[in-house]
Amino acid sequence: MRKFTGEKLVVATHNKGKQEEISDLLSPFGITVLSAAELGLAEPAETESTFIGNARIKAHAAAQATGLPALADDSGITVDGLDGAPGVYTADWAETPAGRDFVMAMGKTWAALEAARAPFPRLAQFRCTLVLAWPDGQDEVFEGVMPGQVVWPMRGDQGHGYDPIFQPDGYDVTFGEMDRWEKNKISHRADAFRKLVEGCFT
Repeated sequence: MRKFTGEKLVVATHNKGKQEEISDLLSPFGITVLSAAELGLAEPAETESTFIGNARIKAHAAAQATGLPALADDSGITVDGLDGAPGVYTADWAETPAGRDFVMAMGKTWAALEAARAPFPRLAQFRCTLVLAWPDGQDEVFEGVMPGQVVWPMRGDQGHGYDPIFQPDGYDVTFGEMDRWEKNKISHRADAFRKLVEGCFT
């Protein structure tokens, strides 16, 4: 496992919230975190059919463009009753001409489960794949998973994306009803980050 030894890390995202979350997680290591948006980097096309493939595209593009190590993630929800869909197309299911509409996407997901007559509980997993890439082409991959189930109707207005219909294992509330800081401790992203920190930063 290659250790991170630099002082600066590029986070291959244009999402300010994601950059702040990653900066906070890495603050104990004294690393300056820069985002792709701050550096004016273009967002590469995500042309792969796996979380690892798309995270690799983003991480290597940022590392090549800046000459610095770069971290990228790709995440989404996989639903057993839909053969793993929406998966890497999680955000695509929310696309409309006016922008992303996750309320519509959640309704679409439940309607698809109903049409498939999927058995209860309707098992699902939030998944996060992190790729830390270096300018020389090497990378390290870390995968995090939060198992749970899809529920209906939507519950809660916290979080984002599919959170209001995802009830994590061991809880009787959805991610949409859960305090953000509590969710961040147990989420798929937290799982992946623990592995990243253990592998490359300690």
